[in-house]
Amino acid sequence: MALRYLRARRQEGFISVIATFSFLGIGLGVATLIIVMSVMNGFRAELLDRILGLNGHYEVRAPAEESLVDYGGVVARLSAIPDVRRVTPIVEGQVMASGKEASGALVRGISPNQLASLDVISTNIVDGSLETFGDDNSIVLGYRLARTLGVAAGDKVKLISANGTPTAFGTMPRVKTYDVAALFDTGMYEYDSGYIYMSLTAAQSYFRLGDGVTALEVYASDPEKALEIRREIIQAVNIRAFIYDWQQSRASFFNALEVERNVMFLILTLIILVAAFNIISSLIMLVKDKGRDIAILRTMGATRGMIMRVFFISGASIGVIGTAFGFALGLGFCANIDRIKGLIEGMTGAELFSAEIYFLSHLPAKIDPVEVTTVVIMALVISLLATIYPSWRAARLDPVEALRYE
Repeated sequence: MALRYLRARRQEGFISVIATFSFLGIGLGVATLIIVMSVMNGFRAELLDRILGLNGHYEVRAPAEESLVDYGGVVARLSAIPDVRRVTPIVEGQVMASGKEASGALVRGISPNQLASLDVISTNIVDGSLETFGDDNSIVLGYRLARTLGVAAGDKVKLISANGTPTAFGTMPRVKTYDVAALFDTGMYEYDSGYIYMSLTAAQSYFRLGDGVTALEVYASDPEKALEIRREIIQAVNIRAFIYDWQQSRASFFNALEVERNVMFLILTLIILVAAFNIISSLIMLVKDKGRDIAILRTMGATRGMIMRVFFISGASIGVIGTAFGFALGLGFCANIDRIKGLIEGMTGAELFSAEIYFLSHLPAKIDPVEVTTVVIMALVISLLATIYPSWRAARLDPVEALRYE
């Protein structure tokens, strides 16, 4: 009987239209929540994986204009911490890179075996190879930077540093030419367009640091548990240096992502609430339209509980079917999100996901089963709550009043 009421006759078509829009509203609300939350999760996971894959979970950095010397003991103590996977000495410095064109870049000096252990770099070489990286005259740079400079693997790039040699006529910039050994594509615009890697000894020589380094990068076995070993990291560093964990160095960025994620969840939940109000309005109209039928059923012996269950099932079926539709649509969209993005871009000619703005070169989506379950349960609860009042009104209908003017 409840399902028959949803299949309205021609004269009751308006009620059916409202029920259809309620179904679509709940379905699209659930799907949108699943898609947006999955994209936000994927975006955060990709950024976290790539940023920490290149920069480490802790950074022991020398004060400005200084370098870390005699750091071997610090490296040994840090490496002895159970949750520390490796410690990487690095040299960093800003340069102007010049090929056919010129662009600013960040040079990172790192030992060849440490670079090979950075999967974000070593597994994403798109031109050349890392075999010659150990040479003091070879460098590895991002493919976007190489495209800006107009160079490829095997070409030469001139690096110019403002920290040059003092002379009687002023400071002369430090200039040296290097061979491009390889190009990498990490999928992050920031790194692909601005990072240059050279060997640690070459960087120490170029920036005139002697045996010193500018920082030690500490990689933990688990980024989420890395914060738990902060006290041990501090105790292991007995030299003058600043210590930053990955949350401190990127705090504003990840906090902004978390706030945006929570706000999007609240805003998109309103779609489901609007659809729930549509269920209420459609059921109230259905109760008014079926007043005579309710009165007849009551006179035939139907109890108030039976009438309430009929209209409760009518409204609940809209919510349940709409939620199931949104669940399937959301998961299907997330599974094919890059294909759909490419199709829309091909049809409109517009770039929907610019790497220059969003840092990543593709649209990630990571489905969290707990979040999906929460969205589904929330949609079902809202839908079921929306049916209670109209069902109660139907059960309270007086059959005498309903049949008085019939």
